[in-house]
Amino acid sequence: MQAKFVLLLTIVLCNIGLAQEKTYSFTLDEAVSFALENNYSAINASRDIIAAQKQKWETIASGLPQINGSISYQNQLKQPVSLIPGEFAGGAPGTFVPIVFGQAQTATATATLSQQIFDGSYIVGVQAAKVFLNYSANNKEKSNLDIRKATTEAYGNVLLAQESVAILEKNKETLAKTLFETTKIFENGLEEEESVEQLQITLSSVDNQLKNAVRLKDITLQMLNLVMGISIDAPTQLEDSLDILTENQIKFDLLETDLTIENNVDYKLATNFNQQRFYEHKLAKSRALPSLNAFVNYGTSAFSDEFNFFNSEQKWYNSSILGVDLNIPIFSSLKRSASTQRAKIELEKAKTQLQEAEQQIRLQLANAKSNYLLAIENYQTTKDNLSLAERIEKKNQIKYFEGLATSFELRQAQTQLYSTQQEYLQSMIEVINKKTELEIILNTQS
Repeated sequence: MQAKFVLLLTIVLCNIGLAQEKTYSFTLDEAVSFALENNYSAINASRDIIAAQKQKWETIASGLPQINGSISYQNQLKQPVSLIPGEFAGGAPGTFVPIVFGQAQTATATATLSQQIFDGSYIVGVQAAKVFLNYSANNKEKSNLDIRKATTEAYGNVLLAQESVAILEKNKETLAKTLFETTKIFENGLEEEESVEQLQITLSSVDNQLKNAVRLKDITLQMLNLVMGISIDAPTQLEDSLDILTENQIKFDLLETDLTIENNVDYKLATNFNQQRFYEHKLAKSRALPSLNAFVNYGTSAFSDEFNFFNSEQKWYNSSILGVDLNIPIFSSLKRSASTQRAKIELEKAKTQLQEAEQQIRLQLANAKSNYLLAIENYQTTKDNLSLAERIEKKNQIKYFEGLATSFELRQAQTQLYSTQQEYLQSMIEVINKKTELEIILNTQS
């Protein structure tokens, strides 16, 4: 029995361990798709849409039949006394006799059915609720675009950190080998001590950069996990390589894509705001209209000197009322007029803001296309420059060991190579990010 328990416990612990060690693996497209489903903001944006749907029904239901019930119980601990003329009770004229009307305890149950027949603000409210639902959908779309951008940037940063680590490790290995050989030459009296010191300085700098890159690799991976909505400590692998991903992001036909302003999510939101102001103005005008409501109720009451309302012999007296309420706004000392005029001003402001938003979006598009083209050009330039810098550094390595170049010249060539390497890596990230920014403005994905 004890052996079976130990075996069961072992199986459970192993399953827990396997669950904790779940490894994720994503291409960029898979990472974006995963984030759109699991990102914390995406989850709440979906909830906002559901909340907007509930709010829409809440507005509609306020104009549908409403049934309310009420139950009341009263116990007059000290009943009020009324005075009646004495002659009513056989007394002398001019005198009064105290009398108590009714019984001390009363129970009442009433049900009321009410129905709104006409209310201008209700009609406007239903129309505005549809606009709010549309706004929530557009806000969800904007949230998705932001998540897509954030995921792409985080994914690229991880690749950048990984490539930086690989390059710096290679640079460190090459420098260590050069330093070792130079030290041996110096020990044999064929090289100056300054050459060794120059290489030590360069190696220390590269070593520090490598340590920082290793730390950044872990941090950027945690940031990617956070954007995708998984535990920051979850093991995650990236299937894309930075160079291939960059080449796939170069789409010159995207620069020729025309803007359909109605597809831009910021324009959609500005349009929603304009519609909101329109219905606010309409609501202000509707307050000058009358409202008509009808109701019917049915109730029953019982009276007693003692609490015996649950007694089957207790008598209950029924009552019912049918009524209509008509409210007519007559004079508000120009309050409604001022409210309507203010709402109209806000509507005109919203129209102006919509025009401004359109112009800003067109300007953003032109700027995004320019930045994307510049990023591609910089990438191609730094790629060529990297090949040149590698050849220059290699030539200086050969010339240095042949005694045709100084350690200072070698250090300059190495520093130039390292700088060009980082520029090349950064240019690839710029291509990826600038393409994403352009696609977001166009609201398309090529």
